[in-house]
Amino acid sequence: MKPTDFAYYLTKYLGGYLSGQQDFSPHTVASYRDTFKLFLVFCREEKGLKAEKITIGHITKPLVKDFLKWLKVERGCSDSTVAQRLTVLRCFFTFLQEEAPEHLLQCQEIICIKLKKRPAEPPLNYLTYEGIQSILAQPDQRSRQGRRDLTMLTLLYDSGARAQELVDICVRNLRLQTPAGINLFGKGSKWRHTPLMKPTVDLLRTYLEERKLLGPESADYPLFTNHSGHKLTRAGVAYTVRKYAKAAREATPAHIPAVVTPHVFRHSKAMHLLQSGVDLIYIRDILGHADVKTTEIYARIDSDAKRKALESAYSTATPPTPRPSWLEDDAVMKMLHDFE
Repeated sequence: MKPTDFAYYLTKYLGGYLSGQQDFSPHTVASYRDTFKLFLVFCREEKGLKAEKITIGHITKPLVKDFLKWLKVERGCSDSTVAQRLTVLRCFFTFLQEEAPEHLLQCQEIICIKLKKRPAEPPLNYLTYEGIQSILAQPDQRSRQGRRDLTMLTLLYDSGARAQELVDICVRNLRLQTPAGINLFGKGSKWRHTPLMKPTVDLLRTYLEERKLLGPESADYPLFTNHSGHKLTRAGVAYTVRKYAKAAREATPAHIPAVVTPHVFRHSKAMHLLQSGVDLIYIRDILGHADVKTTEIYARIDSDAKRKALESAYSTATPPTPRPSWLEDDAVMKMLHDFE
């Protein structure tokens, strides 16, 4: 069977354009691929269109809008997820309008699709110092797995790493000598160096000794592995975080929110640095943000929290507005009354 034009251009887009010309990471390419997997499922289940028969001509503005509605209603996707899927489709049709200009009008109709304005995002979820300490108190340090989990959670917080950055760490990325630090490979295929505190370094050194990972032959070994000895996955990190957050919530419910993810550790580190007086520029570099404007959200959240705390503490202590003194002066009041 002859391939369709959609199959041809999608293969070219995912297989070469994103990684080759756009220099997207494999994880970003996989995210784009997942959007099209969902789109093909939608076309088959809702429209009766088999993947091998879909052409560019089939993919119209109404079809794309139906797909977005299906994501929201049938799959229960959040507004941000639907917006992300639309962004992926827009990028593909931006690519397509140059590759196949005969579809230019159709491409531009899809590129111009707009979603309803979303409500303001809720404040970032982060933990207090007490919340972090409560979670780190949960792993059983008498067991090998508990010691691994404690080391992993401590490093996740201290480095401010993303979950993928954490699982990609190899032994060679660590520097345990003073000044201690870790090299993280993050978004945009960029490396950054993040300092580590002494308690984290002590945990890491003990962990490496126990796992016999201190020798030069272990330099390229993944730092954290699962029960099978394979490199830990993001799902494994998320499971570990949820497990100990649940235990901490039972022990100290006031300090642990309903949802705790690996990224909450990253937000918590940023907020704690800011509250300790660290400059936003340094926080930007530690987190690996491309623009300090991204980092400024922590400053806004911290300012809002302080304002709400002050309003709560002092709203009832505000003295009443004094009565103007001239209202008590009969001569002034008579003059105003007689003034024409």
